[in-house]
Amino acid sequence: MAVIWGLDLKEMQWGKFKSGYMWNNEYHNRRTKFIIYQLSMILCVVSESLGTAALSDYVDQQKFVSRLNSNVTVHNNNFIGIASYNIFVGIYVATIFGSAFFFDLFWPERKESQGVKMAWKVCSVFACMLSLACALAYTYIVASQSAYVTGTNAADAQRLLALYGGSPLKYSENGRAIASIVFLWPGMIFTFISTYLLWHSLAHVDAYGPMSKHARTEKAVDSTSITEPTNLDNQSFTSTSRAVA
Repeated sequence: MAVIWGLDLKEMQWGKFKSGYMWNNEYHNRRTKFIIYQLSMILCVVSESLGTAALSDYVDQQKFVSRLNSNVTVHNNNFIGIASYNIFVGIYVATIFGSAFFFDLFWPERKESQGVKMAWKVCSVFACMLSLACALAYTYIVASQSAYVTGTNAADAQRLLALYGGSPLKYSENGRAIASIVFLWPGMIFTFISTYLLWHSLAHVDAYGPMSKHARTEKAVDSTSITEPTNLDNQSFTSTSRAVA
């Protein structure tokens, strides 16, 4: 198959998803990285999905009320904005650490330029900044903010909202919004841990290569065991030659 950016596409095999290969300890921190990378991705994506469901309800609430009375407006754009940002964060974290996961799975011994390694580092730090900012802003908005209605009196506003149903004006009473934040915080924490592991892995590759310490030791022992018989054969040949002489 084709080789793209130095990566042989024939290495992309379903067999590499088998536990015997995926969870082997031949490569440095392989198991730890795969677990942490997946946790950061899964938690952030679950948060994104829950936030999307809540966001969709608030958008529909705006449209529904405006259809019933064009003079009435539901103001909930602060939640819609932060939930939209959370979608971007979930996609970004999944893209960066999902890529790191698949690259380490299919091409664990790949050679990368210093520019590529720097890109990994910058993108991972950016993921930390984005997820932290999102977690803080999302928590603040849901904990302290509420939607509100303009263009009519309080009684009519309540009537219109009741006709729609769901999506409480107070964000802290929205179960999906709360659940989204609950998943986002550990997702953010695992994003920081994933970044540390990625940086540590790149430093290890520069110093020792991608193999784990015990794998390098075993490889050295195997190399020694292969060369030793040759040395013995040479000594035996020399001794025999001297005896004949």
